[in-house]
Amino acid sequence: MMESLLHSSPSWTNFFIFFGLATALLLAVLGFVTYGILAERKVMGFMQGRMGPNQVGGSWGLLQTVADVLKLLLKEDTIPKLADRPLYIIAPVIAFTPAFMVLATIPFTDRFQFADIGVGLLYYIAISGITTVGVVAAGWASNNKYSLLGGMRAAAQMISYEVPLVMSVIGVVLLAGSLNLNEIVAAQGETFWFIILQPVGFLIFVIASVAELNRTPFDLPEAESELVAGYHVEYSGFRWAFFMLAEYVYLFAMASLTTVLFLGGWLPPFEFLGFIPGAVWFALKFSVVVFVLIWIRVTFPRLRADQLMEFGWKVLLPVALANIFFSAIMKELFFK
Repeated sequence: MMESLLHSSPSWTNFFIFFGLATALLLAVLGFVTYGILAERKVMGFMQGRMGPNQVGGSWGLLQTVADVLKLLLKEDTIPKLADRPLYIIAPVIAFTPAFMVLATIPFTDRFQFADIGVGLLYYIAISGITTVGVVAAGWASNNKYSLLGGMRAAAQMISYEVPLVMSVIGVVLLAGSLNLNEIVAAQGETFWFIILQPVGFLIFVIASVAELNRTPFDLPEAESELVAGYHVEYSGFRWAFFMLAEYVYLFAMASLTTVLFLGGWLPPFEFLGFIPGAVWFALKFSVVVFVLIWIRVTFPRLRADQLMEFGWKVLLPVALANIFFSAIMKELFFK
């Protein structure tokens, strides 16, 4: 259906179909954000030996996140008197919009993808980098020393860790011979999942992903103990919610991209399990990646700023370069 729409001439029917599908995806992502936050709180509670949310919405706290959203909607939206008002207002939108745009290229199954772009991986990396502009703009526009420090930290961290993030997937591109995400999944069906062929690249990708998401142990831009809340310290209500929404939508997108690049996407682990729908396999792998990201947040303490930068430039970058070198040798020897 999607392919026939893409090759047909533009019309209002096409517009409304794509608009409806995009709205459905947005609602699905918002549902993930709502209950992903609840799942994170529950998993953190379990790992820390406490209950987690257990009051609103029954013993499982199923409506706790819904109540939090309603609270944010009802909170007063304040703007600091000395803030750069236009930039202050638009910064949360700049931070959130790319998080949703990158989902267009993610192939959730072999038949469900919004945009089958030949350079889908490059599109994802390029668009996701725009969020840095929104974060820095929020830090600058708030006219607060803590927010400015948080914005500068975010810029330094995202730029530093985007380099090894990009370099970690070059091995995948070499082995697959394409930047197209569908072809990368297909290449894993012909050989092995790239987590087996690219274990070092996978490890670098996961670490850099956590840094790009600004999650513990790389949550320096919003370190509560040092910067109160960092770049969004002056934000409240729904504008603050936009920053949180961007973080969890990126969690959804990054877990999906990890599944596609290293875990075979919608492909089953063994051929005899092929009768199970691809969407089920994608959801299972995706859930495992999200759980691991939550696990990392619960386990590790926050790094110091100097440790974070040294680790990115002095450890991840050289290892990523070495991984590209050995990937090229592997490609030449075994995958001609």
